[in-house]
Amino acid sequence: MPTNPHFASTLIMESLKKNLIQPKKTAALVLENGEVLWGYGLGCQKAVIGELCFNTSQTGYQEALTDPSYTKQIITFTFPHIGIVGTNKEDQESKKIFADGCVINQPVNFYSNWRAEVDLNSFFIKHKIPCLYGVDTRYLTKKLSAEGAIKVALVYFGEEQKSMDILKNEIENWSGLENLDLAKVVSTEENYDWKETTWFNKNTNKKKEYNVTCLDFGIKNNILRNLCEYNLNPTVLNLFSNFDEIMNTKPDGIFLSSGPGDPYATGENVVETLKKLIKIEIPIFGICLGHQILSLALNAKTKKMFQGHRGSNHPVKNLTRDFVEITSQNHGFEVDRNTFSDDIIETHVSLFDGSNEGLKHKHLPIFSVQYHPEASPGPHDSHYLFSDFYQLIEKYAKKN
Repeated sequence: MPTNPHFASTLIMESLKKNLIQPKKTAALVLENGEVLWGYGLGCQKAVIGELCFNTSQTGYQEALTDPSYTKQIITFTFPHIGIVGTNKEDQESKKIFADGCVINQPVNFYSNWRAEVDLNSFFIKHKIPCLYGVDTRYLTKKLSAEGAIKVALVYFGEEQKSMDILKNEIENWSGLENLDLAKVVSTEENYDWKETTWFNKNTNKKKEYNVTCLDFGIKNNILRNLCEYNLNPTVLNLFSNFDEIMNTKPDGIFLSSGPGDPYATGENVVETLKKLIKIEIPIFGICLGHQILSLALNAKTKKMFQGHRGSNHPVKNLTRDFVEITSQNHGFEVDRNTFSDDIIETHVSLFDGSNEGLKHKHLPIFSVQYHPEASPGPHDSHYLFSDFYQLIEKYAKKN
């Protein structure tokens, strides 16, 4: 018998590993090149088709999962401890999970947080979303970085099993995110007013309140909270609302929200309405898909990115104020700066790949950014943009 206790414990661990009964693998990720990664399933037993992406955030997995911008995407989380703080109703950015599925390294179902209500697996089951774990997420992240976006099928096998050949055919027949108008799928069916502000409302001074009409391409709750924090009262409209319907809400400003899908496909429904709004010189602020749609209305062009930006640690250079802000991002399309007219000024640029991150008009009260200043999850470096929007509306109101 070995006398070294450390050596003895090592032998015991090796013996346990050899004799441990491994659970049967119950789920798989099928890549468009035919590669299959086997693992274990959580959540709902079903198969989904989508575009695989990765998110580098270390916090806020629930906010990411419930962001409508992730529609038809399957998120690979690079952070290993997904599930560690459980889930709760307050941290949802919308009414449900909009990501079609997710991939994690290992689940943490024994959560530790006083705000938690249910564990991650129960959350997936409630929202009928499959999750795969027990695969090498670092391998997937490196593959996505090298090869760009990948179409995949995520399947958690249940009673109704699909063969691998059927899944591979479904992947091949799916068009991908290009030319997909997904904003119309997630946009509100009924118009509504929003009253809730941020949890830590810093706006204690009693400024004049203004009305902001939001076109919903997939709006997040924390966008609305931040508008309220800056005394901008949001009314949320379906993206198909026409010019008269928008003006009937008596807006002091127009907000264009974030959302999923190809901006060209969504733009076919809203660009002409936006051009009418631009013509009357009402203040307009756009975020993410809203930034892209506004660019199309200003006669610029957008394009699919080789590798999208998704995470809460993306550095962006503010060109007009000469500082760097760490931002939260979630987009797979970008605005092509080479198509800007002479009236458009580029205001922000990504320090990761040099892509466009913001613009403003030289003469009109219009500006937009590609990233998410409302965070959730993410840093608060960019909250100043909501203040900028308030000041722009205030200036416009004085002129009229």
